[in-house]
Amino acid sequence: MAMPEKSSDVKPTEECGSFPEIIELNVGGQVYITRYPTLISIPGSRLWEMFSVKNPCSLIQDNKGRFFIDRDGFLFRYVLDYMRDMQVVLPDHFPECGRLHREAEYFKLPELAKMLAPKMNKLNSIGNDSCPIDLEELSPSIDTTFNFSSTNSIHISGPDNPMVLRAAPGSELKKAGFITIGYRGSYTLGRDSQADAKFRRVARIMVCGKISLAKEVFGDTLNESRDPDRPPERYTSRYYLKFTFLEQAFDKLADAGFHMVACNSTGTCTVTHDQTDDRIWTSYTEYVFYRE
Repeated sequence: MAMPEKSSDVKPTEECGSFPEIIELNVGGQVYITRYPTLISIPGSRLWEMFSVKNPCSLIQDNKGRFFIDRDGFLFRYVLDYMRDMQVVLPDHFPECGRLHREAEYFKLPELAKMLAPKMNKLNSIGNDSCPIDLEELSPSIDTTFNFSSTNSIHISGPDNPMVLRAAPGSELKKAGFITIGYRGSYTLGRDSQADAKFRRVARIMVCGKISLAKEVFGDTLNESRDPDRPPERYTSRYYLKFTFLEQAFDKLADAGFHMVACNSTGTCTVTHDQTDDRIWTSYTEYVFYRE
């Protein structure tokens, strides 16, 4: 009796012989799905080396069987776009050019690195101007050394990248921007609005604003678990603080050069017991801080 033919639906990775047509990647926690020919479309690139020379069993996989690459998951989308079309379209005022240049070098894509060179040259030319600059846009592919001098200048040294950034006299090279602090709390107020009103609960202190500013001000006291892995130039309204003292948050903002420019508050009241007339007040307040 003839044996039935082997089903074509069996994934090649199960036998560790060859790669499937559709590849699932886990790049720094971000999941990408693409075709196998896309990954080997540029001979000599790192992805070509991984997926044409090696077999599936030799590559690291996560617990769901996706091939794992320990690189920047956010920027990999541009690497993949380039491998699909041999061109890349970046958003206006793209602040991650330096980091993307580093990814292009890592994945051995010299043509992509050349496309990014004009933006890198534009960044270098800023060194001759007395204007503010976002230090996060400096290329991480260059081993830079920052030397803060008494002349209120920052000397940046690296291979083929000498640069001196000068700030205006008496000023500091810090980013301007807004940070909003949101605070929710509740307390019980007794009969006749007694003065010994007792706070029952202090909830989270929320932080809204630009990622880089929030991290600069609050550092390790910032809880990012509800909105992880966001790039620094983006905004969030889901961060909160690991402490619940408003004054502590205000002190940190003041130390960073911020001052309050606005605030607003809303509240609701509920009666807890008909005979005691005790009331629970719940309030939500926002404080807006700004640094020039």
